[in-house]
Amino acid sequence: MAEAKDFSTKRGAPQAASPAKPARERGGWLSKIAPGVRRLVAKREAPDNLWVKCPDTGEMIYRPDLEAALWVTPAGRHMRIGPDLRFAYTFDGGVHDEIEAPQAPDDPLHFVDLKPYRERLLAARKASGERDAVSIGVGEIHRVPAVVMVQDFAFLGGSLSMGAGEAFVAAAKAALERDTPLVAFTASGGARMQEGALALMQMARTTLSIQDLKKARLPYIVVLTDPTYGGVTASYAMLGDVQLAEPGALIGFTGPRIIEQTIRETLPPGFQRAEYLVEKGMIDKVVRRKEVPEVLGLILSTLMLGRSRRSAA
Repeated sequence: MAEAKDFSTKRGAPQAASPAKPARERGGWLSKIAPGVRRLVAKREAPDNLWVKCPDTGEMIYRPDLEAALWVTPAGRHMRIGPDLRFAYTFDGGVHDEIEAPQAPDDPLHFVDLKPYRERLLAARKASGERDAVSIGVGEIHRVPAVVMVQDFAFLGGSLSMGAGEAFVAAAKAALERDTPLVAFTASGGARMQEGALALMQMARTTLSIQDLKKARLPYIVVLTDPTYGGVTASYAMLGDVQLAEPGALIGFTGPRIIEQTIRETLPPGFQRAEYLVEKGMIDKVVRRKEVPEVLGLILSTLMLGRSRRSAA
């Protein structure tokens, strides 16, 4: 193999190639000072979720500030939260025990649409860490013992399934066994279509569980959160002794767009929003998230005091 030549010095006068120089170490002045300093001033990548966009105004909100505000934006939007945060915000000091609901068959109809229902379930469980859309916690709300049921919209739209129905029934039974009230935080798009009539049957089962609470004179309070629709609204979401709602929550049976297409009329401003439904008498009170524990505590202590007096009589 011919030896490499360098013709850069004199044209036409070949010279032997100079020996290769060691590669220059990069790093600049930082490499000359004490070890470890470079690591201290190294560029740090900001996490992708450090800023959250407000759905109403488009404002970018610093995530720690949003967390400190209980996930309520400066514009007043009560953003959707899962069971863990709901329990932490509701129970005194966030202290509570969780109750595991009985397991229901995963895919009783072997349903397939764009992909198998079983795959959708596995993906939802992996993302949420929960088995289904309903979680149960037991603790105290302003020193009043209570069982709390939370519906997670992030789990397949909070849809009512056999598993969710079993969880609601388990929550009602836990309240009966402990002689405590039951509080339900609802968030759902309706019954889970992949389970067909089996999902619709949960409307009747949950209603019967509420009747058991009423027979035992135990309070059942509902806090409607955004959104609550379909078969959930047509059953346990509207059967509370007291109906509360978070500000701006959408509550109804069918969405406004479908209603407008059906009746061919324009709906009034704020239709199906919590504030509109208070005016129409469908719910009792709109309560901001930070005030929910106090309001629940007052309602539960009052209702339980009345129950004690009736029992004594």
